[in-house]
Formats: sequence, C-alpha cells, structure tokens
Amino acid sequence: MIDSPPPGIGGRLGGVRTTAPWGVRAWVYAVLPAAFLLMGLLFDLFTPPHVTLTAFYCAAPLLAAPVLSFPVTALYGALATGAVVAQTYWHVSSAFKTSTVAVISVLALAINRIVAHRDQRVVSATNVAEAVQRAVVPEPPERAGSLRVAARYRAAQRNTLIGGDMYAARETPYGVRLLVGDVRGKGLIATEAVAVLLGAFREAAENEPRIDEVAVRLERALVRERADRASLDPVEGFATAVVVEVDEGPPLGIRFVNRGHPPPVLLGPGGEACYLAAEPALPLGLGDLLPGPERVEHARFPPGSQLLLYTDGLSEARNAVGTFYDPVARLNGRAFCGPTELLDAVVTDVVAHCDGAFDDDMALLAVHHPVPDGHPATPRAVP
Repeated sequence: MIDSPPPGIGGRLGGVRTTAPWGVRAWVYAVLPAAFLLMGLLFDLFTPPHVTLTAFYCAAPLLAAPVLSFPVTALYGALATGAVVAQTYWHVSSAFKTSTVAVISVLALAINRIVAHRDQRVVSATNVAEAVQRAVVPEPPERAGSLRVAARYRAAQRNTLIGGDMYAARETPYGVRLLVGDVRGKGLIATEAVAVLLGAFREAAENEPRIDEVAVRLERALVRERADRASLDPVEGFATAVVVEVDEGPPLGIRFVNRGHPPPVLLGPGGEACYLAAEPALPLGLGDLLPGPERVEHARFPPGSQLLLYTDGLSEARNAVGTFYDPVARLNGRAFCGPTELLDAVVTDVVAHCDGAFDDDMALLAVHHPVPDGHPATPRAVP
C-alpha cells in the first residue's frame, strides 16, 4: 500500500489546520493568538496611557489567519477590535488604534481565504499525484503462488507521492517473480521511466524462462525508450533494480539479479537476518559501459522465511548523528507473522530512527514463505 501522508493540507483539528507550518503542534497555534490578545489587554491596563501596544492586538488575527479556520480568525479579529473599542471608556485607546486593529483584522481574513484556496489546490494536486502513483505502481496481490506478499510506498516529503521508486510481484509459469527498483530523479520524468520498466517487467516475467533474460529485457527497454523519448535523460537516465525469482520447488529457492541496488534481506524462520550479497553490477541503462552476461545469484528460502526488498530510502535513512539505518541489524532476532507485520515494523522503526526526516522516497516489498501444514511451527512473532 502507499502510505498516506499526515492529515491533508487544509484539514481542521479543533479549528486548526492539521498542516500548520514550522512543525509546531496545532494546539500551540490555537492558544498563541489568545495569548497575544491577553497580553495586549494586561499591558494596556498596567502601563501608562502614552505606551502604544497595538501590535499585540494586531498579532492575534494575523497569527490565526494562516493556521486556523475562517470563523476562528474572524472571532479573534472581532475580539481584538472589541477590546480596543472597550478601552476608549478607560481613556487608554484612540480612534487611530481602533481603526488600525480593525483594518489588520480584515486583512487577516483575506489572508485566511488566500491560504485556504492554496490549500485546496495543493490537495487537488496531491490527489492527482496519488492517483498517478497508484496507476503506475499498482498494489501487488496479497498472494502469489504459495507466497504471501505485502508492499509499502512512503514519500520523502509530505503530500509528494510521485517518485522513481517501484515494486512489482507476479505469479508466472516460471515461479513468482519480483522487482524492486529506483529510477534516478524525481517527479513525472522519473515516473515515466518507472512506467517503462514496470511494463517491460510484466511482459518479460511472463515470457522469459530465465531470470537473467528478464533483467536483459529491462535493460533494453530503458535504453530504447531513453533514445526515443526526449524527456528521458540519454546520459544519466538509469535505474538500480533487483529482479528476483522464487522457484515454487520444492524446495523453494531464490534466484536474483542485482543491478546496483541495495541487497535484499532474508529473514530466516527463527528471525535470523542476513543480506543476500551479489557481485557488483551497473544499474539498468548503463550496461553498455560494462557488457557481459547477467550474474544470477542463488539462496535458500525455507518455510517460515521472509524476503525483504527495498530502495535506498530505507538503507540511507539517517538519524540525528548521521548513522544510516541497517535493516539487518535492526531486524536480526525478530520474527514476524507475515509480510504485512514485517513492513509495519520496518516503517515504524525507520521513522523512529530518523525522527521522520526522510531524505528519499522508500519502497518496500516483502514476501513470506508460509509454513505448510504438518511442518514444525516457527517461533512466534517477537517485538
């Protein structure tokens, strides 16, 4: 599934836009205008009449305008203006001060409407981006052959879903075939390259009997389309990818080709985790620089095991001191009931690791080899 961003721009939480800027909690923005209004009243009451504190009254509706709803902004404007008007009875206000606060309150309402219209446009663009992303990178089936499958896509920036990360899983006559990749770049150009590669993968996975030939077809498709389409960079338009085939066996085994992509992680039945290492290879689209046959790697995939494929948004996620996220170190010794539970744990863990500050999009694909009936049970999931 594509992880939705936090509550959408323009939404309300207790009258507060849920995407309040600067990352401060929404309740702060609800209280701050009232605090300025109260400070203005107190200072006016306890300072000499010649001291002008108009700024405090003006600040209340202006602070409310970009983050609170229109009625709440209007309420703060009315309270600020009313407070200044009431002070005329105490001889601490003036017509100039009253008119200044009233004009600023009207301007705050105008700002509120401008921000709201901008929010609506961003929401519309976000919905379109999500629809495009879902169309280009559809959800894989929950089951492929005897395997259970789950996927996640998490964008680096809030409300930005179009990117170059991709995944796919297909049940074919030659076993279950998987693809996870990352196209260089962002935006619609990267999405165009993703569409090319996923289309080539679907066709090749069904028709090519060998996994290395699937990788060759992906290379050819990207090079061909890069030459024919002006939007694709003819020099730097490349993609890292790992192509996996799970032979239905028995026993189940994994064959894979890694084209410059972060190595898959295999979680054994007991929770032991390891990387599936491969000889270094150039990304898709750069094969002409180092021609040669694709190198196919092999690994066992016993019952109860899970395979995690991911993009570098996961492995390059850094914490406050610059330490990269290491999926093997973080997952070793942990067992999960299925791929959904595994990906939920990974997403939660990496968000905590980097405190939510993603530098790159993150695509995850997990497959689980269930324990067949009559087979010794695997350990229960542990946190």
